[in-house]
Order: sequence, then structure tokens, then C-alpha cells
Amino acid sequence: MSDSQTQHSAIAENSTVRVRRTRWHRMRILLSRAPLTAWFGMVVVAIYAIVTLFAPLLAPYGEAEVFSRGDAPWSSEHLLGTDRIGRDVLTRLLYGARNTVGIALGTTMLAFLLGGSLGLIAAINRSWLDQIISRAVDTIMAIPGLIFALMLLAIFGASILSLILIVGITYATNFFRLTRSVSLNIVVMDYVEAARLRGENMIWIMTREILPNILPPLIAEFGLRFIFVFLFIASLSFLGMGIQPPTADWGSMVRENAHWITFVPFVPFQDAFFYALKPLLPAGCIALLTIGVNFIVDWFIHETSGLRDV
Repeated sequence: MSDSQTQHSAIAENSTVRVRRTRWHRMRILLSRAPLTAWFGMVVVAIYAIVTLFAPLLAPYGEAEVFSRGDAPWSSEHLLGTDRIGRDVLTRLLYGARNTVGIALGTTMLAFLLGGSLGLIAAINRSWLDQIISRAVDTIMAIPGLIFALMLLAIFGASILSLILIVGITYATNFFRLTRSVSLNIVVMDYVEAARLRGENMIWIMTREILPNILPPLIAEFGLRFIFVFLFIASLSFLGMGIQPPTADWGSMVRENAHWITFVPFVPFQDAFFYALKPLLPAGCIALLTIGVNFIVDWFIHETSGLRDV
């Protein structure tokens, strides 16, 4: 190897290291500027992620294990008591995190990939294909989402696969409209026209020229839609058309323990507090994750918008 080639290789290696260090430095600066609300959201999401991944190891009992006494109060054997069937509430909460959050995340990813891909295709090919996809999306969005999902689940059955596909298609329309809207502003740029003149194919143009420039709003939309999908699945489970028993789910746990809100005044005073918390525990888990992800999304939108605090 000649001296010039060696020098060129060394320069390239140094520049690579410098870019990596710069990216890590930017990440450290970004995290150091994060407000307390964003840190709170990241801690909440981290805790939920650990519980989701390690629920079988953290749960004291099996997901569908039934004990002799139903509606038992808090004790050393059952830290959060049991439900009316006799299942441990703490175990159901931990497994419910894995099922509810995992299914919501998978559904959101399906909606993101389906809606984003169709949005990019429609933005590049402004032809009959764009019109067909856009009119189909308008038709789906014209139907109330909850009624649309309940109707399809009643037809195809309330299995986990049907739930993911139906809710994913329902929320893919939002990703489609956003992706198509922001992509139309990029398609007319000179560098996209130059790529077309070079003979680049459609996939190369989408992944190399358009997608990197529209990624920040899509990531923010992904975070927001995850919350909507999460609440939507919990609502379907509350109505009895979501995740089916004996699979644990926070929405169904709220429905199964909702009767205690009415009957708490008629139980002994020393047990009233414990029974009142039974429907509020899964509802609180849903609300806490919603707040945490919203804090992170708000911070991300603020950082990527270019706005700065005065």
C-alpha cells in the first residue's frame, strides 16, 4: 500500500471515529437538556419495558392460576389480593403489562409499516394508484373506529391475530395521511428529481431520499399512535371484544373489578380501601403509561421542531 493510500485510510478512520464521537456527544447534550417531565416519561417507559419482558419471572404465580378464596384482601400471600375468581391481582397486573403493551406495540408497528409504505408509494406515484388508496383510506376514516373494529371483530372473532390486524388497519390510515402529506413536500425537491434522472428505482428514492427527511414527524406520530392504540385495545377489552380470558389484560381487569366501585360502601370499613383500589390499579397502570409516553413525545417534538426556549 502506498503512502497516499495509507494516509487516505487513516483520514477516513479518524473521520469515522469523529462522527461517532460527535453523535454520542449530541446524545449526551440532548439528554442533559431534557426536562424533568421527559426524564419521568423515560423512567416510566423503562420500568414498563422491564415488566413486559420479564413478567413471567417477576410474577409470583401463574397467569391463570386460581386460588380457593375469591376477592381476598391484601395479605402476605397475595400482596394485592385476588379477583372474584380467585386469581392473584399482582400476577394479573404483571402479565397484563406484557400482553397489553406487547400487543399494542406490535399493532402500532404494523400500522406504521403499512400506512407509511402506502403513503410513500402514493406520494411518488401521483396516478390512479394514489387515487384508489386515498379513497379507500377516506372510506375507512369515515366510519367511527370503535364501531368499525367491533363490527369486524364480531365477524372474524376476537382472537389476538384478528385484533392486531383489524386495529392495525384502522390506525394505518393516520400514518398514511401523514406520510403522504409530508412526502409530497419532499418529492418536488431537486435532489429527488436528480435521483430520478440518474435512473434510481422507486425503493431507492423512498429509502435514501424521502424517508430520512420525513422521519422526525413519523417518529412523533408513532409515539402518539401507540398511546391511541394502547387505549383502544384496553377499551375493546373492557367491552369484552379485545384480549380474551384467561389471558390477562388491563382493560378486562377494570371490567371484572368495576363492581367494587358500587359495592364498596357495603363492605367493612377496614377492607373498603383495598376493594376500592382493585379497579383503580389497572386503570392507574394505563394512565401512567399514557402520561409517560406523552411526556417523551412532547419533548421529542420540541427538540426536532427547531424551536428553543427563550
